[in-house]
Amino acid sequence: MVYEGEVAPEFTLPEAGGTAYNDIGEFTLSAELGDGPLVLAFYPAAFTSGCTDEMCAFRDSFAAFDDLEARVYGVSVDLPFAQNVWIEEHDLPFSMLSDWNHEVIRAYDVVLEEMYGALEVAQRSVFVLDEAGTVTYRWVRTDENPAFDAFVAEVRDEVARAAEG
Repeated sequence: MVYEGEVAPEFTLPEAGGTAYNDIGEFTLSAELGDGPLVLAFYPAAFTSGCTDEMCAFRDSFAAFDDLEARVYGVSVDLPFAQNVWIEEHDLPFSMLSDWNHEVIRAYDVVLEEMYGALEVAQRSVFVLDEAGTVTYRWVRTDENPAFDAFVAEVRDEVARAAEG
């Protein structure tokens, strides 16, 4: 399990940029550090109601994260092609990272083993990393979904603390 105060596990994943079905690049965590805080928002599956509500709450607060020079990334086991369609469908202003082989959800210990009784997916969770890659905030869903607008405001406050150093 990854806790606050620990260095986040390194990873490289396909990055869905959302401008087209095949807008796929590569994201390496260590290469993205040093330019402000990062928010890694793990979610179970694109196109589901709770995940859409959560990512749209991040979308609606995106300017506040941008003001803090923070970058937000959604992370799921969905293929990047599907993530691109979902980004376009909901006008999400941030990239999605495709953990299609489930290595990152295991490294961060956020595996939801039986979504719909059959699928291993990401457990809804959020990690805020400072510029050095240290986890400054960790939230893992253990109960019902939070009120996403209030929750995203809480994450934004944690990002502000991480930005202050």
